[in-house]
Amino acid sequence: MSLKVPKANNIQLFKDGYKYLQGIDEAVLRNIQAVNELSDLVRTSFGPNGRNKLLINHLGRLFVTSDAATIIREVEVMHPAAKLLVMASQAQEAEMGDATNMVLILAGELLKKSEQLLIMGLHPSEVIKGYELACIKVQEELEKLSVFSLPSPLTPSSLASALKPAIASKQYGFEDPLAALVAEAALAVMPPNPKNFNVDNVRVVKILGGSLSGSRVVQGMVFGREPESMVKKVTKAKVAVFTSALDIAQTETKGTVLLKNADEMLNFTRGEEQHLEKIFKEIADSGVKVIIAGSSVGELALHYLNRFNIVVLKVLSKFDLRRLCRVVNATPLARVGAPTPEEAGFIDVFETVEIGGDRVTVLRQLSPGEPGFDPTSGGEKSRTATIVLRGATANHLDDLERAIDDGVNVIKALLKDPRMVPGAGATEMELAKKVENYGSSLKGLAQHAVKRYSEALEVIPRQLAENALGGAVGNEIVSRLWAKHEEKGGEHWGVDVEAETDGTLHSSEHQIYDSIAAKSWAIRLATEAAVSVLSVDSIIMSKPAGGPKIPQQSGNWDEDD
Repeated sequence: MSLKVPKANNIQLFKDGYKYLQGIDEAVLRNIQAVNELSDLVRTSFGPNGRNKLLINHLGRLFVTSDAATIIREVEVMHPAAKLLVMASQAQEAEMGDATNMVLILAGELLKKSEQLLIMGLHPSEVIKGYELACIKVQEELEKLSVFSLPSPLTPSSLASALKPAIASKQYGFEDPLAALVAEAALAVMPPNPKNFNVDNVRVVKILGGSLSGSRVVQGMVFGREPESMVKKVTKAKVAVFTSALDIAQTETKGTVLLKNADEMLNFTRGEEQHLEKIFKEIADSGVKVIIAGSSVGELALHYLNRFNIVVLKVLSKFDLRRLCRVVNATPLARVGAPTPEEAGFIDVFETVEIGGDRVTVLRQLSPGEPGFDPTSGGEKSRTATIVLRGATANHLDDLERAIDDGVNVIKALLKDPRMVPGAGATEMELAKKVENYGSSLKGLAQHAVKRYSEALEVIPRQLAENALGGAVGNEIVSRLWAKHEEKGGEHWGVDVEAETDGTLHSSEHQIYDSIAAKSWAIRLATEAAVSVLSVDSIIMSKPAGGPKIPQQSGNWDEDD
């Protein structure tokens, strides 16, 4: 007869205020529910017909966008499991700059499908094993689906056609002009070895007014303001970049100056003026013709700079200042004084031009073949192109900028790996078919999870169809796609968001392609996020830091009534 040891009822393991949730019901299913809510939030913003979200962040700034990366960045997600999904989406944004919404939707759908298996009694480790097997199979099959590759000598038309699907998912209807702008800007700054392409060399400047058709690409860096000085145009000039204020140095504390006679009074301000004149004379003597100020420019300083015929441009953004230093090959200085030859930069053309009624400043380096190009001029040339966007409202301009940002990132991904797969949900549909067949060939409990994985992949074409044509039509179109993908050579059939025929189209004929690298990363990150959430079996949350809240009193404490 075994000895029964009585159990103590109230063993306190954690401090007061801790939350401890464990088991399938409390931890796993609750996590899946939170992730599904996040996934459903961005799901309706997917694809060319995605709906916009109107967000107001903690600073009161307004965003109207369908870009998942922006939505996730501005919405402060609190739930720990949903945060895992946010991190996966941010990793996709950092690595590829595109397909962030796909990560969120696919991970949410994978967890939704796993919920049914867990309720039926499958252990989470079996589901995880099945999902990992399916992910490996998907990566293998994806390599075989490559149907198009970016041609090697890049041309504006081939680059624009590769960008259109990515830009259309953000700005449907404007993809042609935007893709042409991005292709033109990217080719203007393309280095001899395209793999060294830097996305920072394509800038966007937004000027209110006009319409998108008035947008254009300007060689060089464009700043939406005029120079502070009288001189507006300089060529082949030395450049000095200062991060400090160009002004008379103010004392940190208040000082009292005792003046005894009129001469002292006259000499008092004259001394400061002479000191400032000496500094700017030194700068002018060193051959500097252009000064970029990262802070304020005093009136007296401006007077002397005009006398010495030096151009002054204020650039208040630290990010732009850093980029400008790279273009002119200069070192930013924290002190006002003549720069050494190593610290000074060089610019071929500094001019003020008019774009749509607004006067803007352009800084550009001449490239070989342009009139006036001097191969002996100083420093290596970092070329920059600026897309000047025109639009009626600030929100519309912000959204156009996000679409361009996606386009430039797609170029970067394509230069690393030029292969492309059919778009419009065709690839996901074909992968779902292949994974379904693979699941049927497996033995053991993992096969159920593999089959659920193939069902989850259907969410991409279904969501494209639902957002474009309504919820009832989505299932019909997915059924038609299944039928077409069963035929020989059917892997190109995707969703037709305009529903010109039966809601399906041949993606290769319409030149709708997706980058294989972005797709591969998105599927991998979505699977990893889903597996991370499924592998959690308990949640332990400590008490938030900070003392008790101070009670709000209704009126003034001194009032008697």
